[in-house]
Amino acid sequence: MRIQPLLIVLPLAVLLANCSAVLNSRSPAPSTSAESPVAANTPFRYDSYAQVLEQYVDEQGLVDYVGLQADADGLKRFNQSIGAVPSATYEAWSDAEKMAFLINAYNSFTLESIIDQNPLKASIRDIPGVWRVRRFQVAGQSKTLDDIEHNTLRPTFQDPRIHAALNCTAISCPVLRQEPYTAEKLDAQLEEQVRLWLASPQGLQIDRANNQVRISQLFDWFGEDWLPNYGTSEGFTGNDKQRAALNFISQYVSEDDRAYLQQGEYELSYLDYDWTLNRQS
Repeated sequence: MRIQPLLIVLPLAVLLANCSAVLNSRSPAPSTSAESPVAANTPFRYDSYAQVLEQYVDEQGLVDYVGLQADADGLKRFNQSIGAVPSATYEAWSDAEKMAFLINAYNSFTLESIIDQNPLKASIRDIPGVWRVRRFQVAGQSKTLDDIEHNTLRPTFQDPRIHAALNCTAISCPVLRQEPYTAEKLDAQLEEQVRLWLASPQGLQIDRANNQVRISQLFDWFGEDWLPNYGTSEGFTGNDKQRAALNFISQYVSEDDRAYLQQGEYELSYLDYDWTLNRQS
């Protein structure tokens, strides 16, 4: 008797279908969120970065670059997570979330730029292209450090306190915090950063004996950032940019120092900027 081919094909097809069903029941369906590790309305996690700062930054804001260089995996994983944030997720965040995210990104990428040098450089300025050439992934976009600071943070948020938070790894730069910036604490953190900066000899020096006031060169390089909210024609000394900076500074000093700055009868100059690496000895 001749066996019809169709009679053989049909049972075989049924058998294959059953096997496929069994295999599918044992294998989980692929995740639809695999490409979006940070979903919309989900806070970005800074745990690994917090560990880096706690372990390798001291109370003076100096960094153990040798130790961090030998244990760089945590920092680099964190930096990779910055690039993995979908752009749509970033855009859905509040201004405080975006601002904290970008400040942390700038500081963390700067740390990576330092420890990628072997041997370590004496200054960040010894690294060719560190601000304008080297690129990092930030929420799905390729950015340089200058892009983050000058093309995004400064024009978007127009908050001059940013300059007290960004750390360029130099002695004269405002200190690096031992904790990440977060949306929930951002305003308080920025206020504290400004006070710490201006209380240090790198931020402000008032010499009443010689009737001299010296302020950070950051107020010269980025002085226009203080004009919108602190520009004034009353009191202080210097040009419009300098008076705006002094008006801002006066909000963070003692009443006696505020009165001294406001009366304006002193010589104003900018402090020399020490670009030496902020490394622990």
